Amino acid sequence: MEKIIESFNFEPGDTIGNKYIVTDNIGAGTEGEVFKVLEIDSKIPRALKLFFPQKNKKFQVSLRNSKKLHKLAESPLIVNFHSHEKFKIRGQKIACIVCELIEGEILGQLIEKQRQKKMSIFAGIHLLYSLVCGLEFIHLNGEYHGDLHVDNIIIKKFGLEFEIKIIDFHHWGDSKKDNRDEDIIKTIRIFYDILGGSKHYKSLPPSIKYIICGLKRGLILDRFKTVSHLRFHLEQMDWSDAV
Repeated sequence: MEKIIESFNFEPGDTIGNKYIVTDNIGAGTEGEVFKVLEIDSKIPRALKLFFPQKNKKFQVSLRNSKKLHKLAESPLIVNFHSHEKFKIRGQKIACIVCELIEGEILGQLIEKQRQKKMSIFAGIHLLYSLVCGLEFIHLNGEYHGDLHVDNIIIKKFGLEFEIKIIDFHHWGDSKKDNRDEDIIKTIRIFYDILGGSKHYKSLPPSIKYIICGLKRGLILDRFKTVSHLRFHLEQMDWSDAV
């Protein structure tokens, strides 16, 4: 009988499949755990996500995630996928995804360090534009993220331009269009959050409030029917009232 695994309990120095050495535990979620590892032969650092077997029946989840990462490899938001592998761990065959290791900072943690725990409007618009451009490629290829928020966006470069990566894709069984709509809603929610949320919303200029729409779902989707509409608006908007 398959045992329930809620943690792999790997520590730095442990090996996985005589192929990888664990150097750190990056984080955990409902599907599994992510570790920073070194390839034993090449000493190249990687990120390795091990899937809990009870959440990955017949390896369907890990294989689906692998195929999605490969399909969307040209999006600047997507981490580089290397391989889908299986190892014997705790007497069970466990699947994992091996990807490039992203050195950066979680967006939510970065915001906490900012003055008043928010970004400037200038920085916020540039980050939103980077996110929207990458998300547009994903949507145009018939996919979606499914659970965007400030804690699954990694900032690699912070400046006039942002280099960002998104992690933790989710698969929901319902309409892909509904989930692409949800990506738009959550992208604008991220914009709202990084500009200070409810505490600072009233003081935002009209051009910015036009994008956020008071977080009213119907108004957002009426104004930005696709992420491409949102991208076009950002490229054409007059935000002189925000400077």
